[in-house]
Amino acid sequence: MPLTYLKRIAQTPAPTFHEERRADLIAGLWTDLGYAVERDEAGNVLTRLTPPGTEGLPALLLASHLDTVFDADTDVTVREEGGRLVGPGVGDNSASLAVMTALLRDLRERPAPLRRPLWIAANVGEEGLGDLRGAKHLLRAHRPQLGAFLAVDGYLGIAVTRAVGVRRYRATFIGPGGHSWGDQAPSALHALGRAISALYALHLPVNPRTTLNVGVATGGTSVNSIAGTAELLLDLRSLDGEVLGDLDRRAVAALHAAAREAGVKLHLERVGDRPGGDLRGEALLDLVREASRDGRIDLRVASSSTDANAAVPHDLPALAAGVYRGGNAHRTDEWVQVSSLTPGLKFLRRVVELYQRRPVR
Repeated sequence: MPLTYLKRIAQTPAPTFHEERRADLIAGLWTDLGYAVERDEAGNVLTRLTPPGTEGLPALLLASHLDTVFDADTDVTVREEGGRLVGPGVGDNSASLAVMTALLRDLRERPAPLRRPLWIAANVGEEGLGDLRGAKHLLRAHRPQLGAFLAVDGYLGIAVTRAVGVRRYRATFIGPGGHSWGDQAPSALHALGRAISALYALHLPVNPRTTLNVGVATGGTSVNSIAGTAELLLDLRSLDGEVLGDLDRRAVAALHAAAREAGVKLHLERVGDRPGGDLRGEALLDLVREASRDGRIDLRVASSSTDANAAVPHDLPALAAGVYRGGNAHRTDEWVQVSSLTPGLKFLRRVVELYQRRPVR
């Protein structure tokens, strides 16, 4: 069962931009199962199952991200507690990687005829400032060979059918700095405070759902120094592309105004752009619904930001679907229900089987 792999995967650190150790592990596991493994320049791990006679047919690409939100110094030890595995990143997305690896094992040990190519990837850069760089690279490189994209991510029984668009900025305020008593220079922290206040004063529509968040704010060097630099990270999201674009313009204007009013300079860098909108996944959702019914899994649809967002500009049918039950994602006490892994594996295999019979067009 997937549990065989889960502890090893979860206990191998994989911070965004530093997924190499986990990528090495996954590549080794898949190679040991007898699969030819590719490593691309982005850092993704990919294996392609293309049985004789299926060359040129559109492939179903299953992808789970390698990275977690935790830094390299986080203790990623996994512990067992009453039918659960608990630890940083044990679910998101270690459990999905474990289920996909178990799927490859099952396809080797109990082969079912594949009438269409199946590609399986472990991709980098989904979390934080990764900006979906792994999924974006896969789709740029291979779109003509693909028929559908399924991001294996999230909880069992949830299918993401609409991509939440995301824009992210790093705003750095720069002033001359100085002594708190001896100088009268403008403060970068003053500008940052003005900016945060102005950002949260911006009107956000309730429908379509739209959010704004300053997730990180830092600056200054000491209590008796005028801050020469200060920085914030801004996250903007909406279900509507035009609304997101309007919020983007207003937020950027607020940042420039705060710098101008405080008398400092602003260096603004867009560090994230996740395309949003309809994932065109109706036919793929039909397969997911049928696989859920077969597994007696209650299914609900949701809107979220996942690797599936990367498919929007490519006009490729896509969804995100989960394969485990758990909770406390992005916390050090995240947990996975061990008994949910086998139903998750059966669900994923059933989706693959159904795609062989009814490819998405």
